[in-house]
This record gives sequence, C-alpha cells and structure tokens, in this order.
Amino acid sequence: KNRDGAVLLGWTGDNGDPDNFLAVLLGCDGVGGSNRANFCYEPFEDLIQKAKMVSDVNERTKLYEQAQVVFKEQAPWATIAHSIVFKPVRKEVVDFKIDPFGGHIFYGVDLK
Repeated sequence: KNRDGAVLLGWTGDNGDPDNFLAVLLGCDGVGGSNRANFCYEPFEDLIQKAKMVSDVNERTKLYEQAQVVFKEQAPWATIAHSIVFKPVRKEVVDFKIDPFGGHIFYGVDLK
C-alpha cells in the first residue's frame, strides 16, 4: 500500500496474555484496524494462532517466543522503548502495589 509518514504508538496489554499484544497489533485479523503496520505474515500468524489454542504454559510460551523471533526478523515496525511506570505515594501509605495493567487498585491500601 502507498503510505507516507510515520506513527508513534504505545500499548499496554489489558489481560497479561501475549495474544492481547501479538495478535491484536500484528495479526492478520487486525490489518486495517489495530494492526497499523498492515503486517500479515503466514509463518507468524500460524504461530500465534497455534499458541492461542494450546493450554500447556511451557508449549504456549515456546510458540510465542518463536513468534517474537519472526517479528524481529521481519521487523514490521521498530520497537524503541519500554516504559518504566512510577506512582509516587506518601510515606504514610502502606501496601499499595502498582497494577501491571495500569489500573489504580486500592484494595488493602492503608495509612500508617
């Protein structure tokens, strides 16, 4: 396709599953939508589709690792950063934990 310009995007998966990143942003079903690179590469697609169907964590991990190798080789876009999240709190706040999905969860938080 004829395209010009560039795009700079960030992404935070909302469920912790690799599929929520790899399939949504790089899968063939996302072309024309969330797959901004319009990347649709059969060897990659086969790996992520197979991983989606596997329940064994070790086997699933290996498939997603293989998919990441294909991603790196094909380079549909450049990865440039991984953010570090900071949430400052007063020293009186206890038991506050940073949610890996970006939420603000105050269950169990207290003041001393």
